Amino acid sequence: MKITGLHLLLTYQCNLECDHCFVWGKHDAKGVMVLSDIREICKEARKLGTVEWIYFEGGEPFLYYPIMLKGLKEATNMGFKTGIVTNGYWATTIEDAMEWLTPISETGVVDLTISDDTLHYAKGDERPKNAVAAARELGMKVSTIVTENPKEYSRDIEQVGSPSSGGTVMFRGRAVEKLIEGLPRKPWDFFRKCLDENFLNQSRVHIDPFGYVHVCQGLTIGNWKDEPLSELILHFDPRSHPICGPLLEEGPAGLIYRYNLPHEESYVDECHLCYLARLALRERFPRYLAPDQMYGID
Repeated sequence: MKITGLHLLLTYQCNLECDHCFVWGKHDAKGVMVLSDIREICKEARKLGTVEWIYFEGGEPFLYYPIMLKGLKEATNMGFKTGIVTNGYWATTIEDAMEWLTPISETGVVDLTISDDTLHYAKGDERPKNAVAAARELGMKVSTIVTENPKEYSRDIEQVGSPSSGGTVMFRGRAVEKLIEGLPRKPWDFFRKCLDENFLNQSRVHIDPFGYVHVCQGLTIGNWKDEPLSELILHFDPRSHPICGPLLEEGPAGLIYRYNLPHEESYVDECHLCYLARLALRERFPRYLAPDQMYGID
């Protein structure tokens, strides 16, 4: 597995509680990454020799601004390109947004990504626009993520289960509880391929505050606090992994076949089936289906 990017979930906490959130972010979520963890992760990344990018995400990373800022500086000083993904809650005005972003721009951060859609904010909210304007004023590279709200459009049933494009919701995490009602479905055994992750050629992983290393949210290869990150990544064999293996062979439906799981007759997309199958398998594979936070369990 040649990893070029590490995405650090600095915290599961978030000022918002979006219906589509993969990680069930909320204001009182547990788990915050500390500076010593960030340093150790960066050291292990250097051992791999392939990592180019370190991203800071959440939850909402700006909730721990001093730690994020210090982490950006240290990652940059170690030779990594850095990026941030944020909902931009802090950009109340362009002037104020520049106060938040000026110290960040001085770290040499390469990429800033802002969420800008009605799953995060009401129509007309100026904060994403303010954040983008401030970043451009400072000469920062900035982009937006726009995720379509399924409550505001009707998906063609022939496209359900096709690869996500144009920022459509993937139905895992809180979306399974909040957004699937009324959406078209397809039979469970239609979903014979994972269309969102390529475990045989994985280029990035997410690392959460508890130490879990995720190849997809809630699907882990272990915990770097139990085994060094570089070794976890170098030794990862997706075909022998109890969850990735069946997904490679027959997609999400493969989990039902392999483990003879009870199931619904139809699902909205691959992620919907996979998420519920993994939820049913958590007691059997606690090392690889963790933490509780990723499954909406406090």
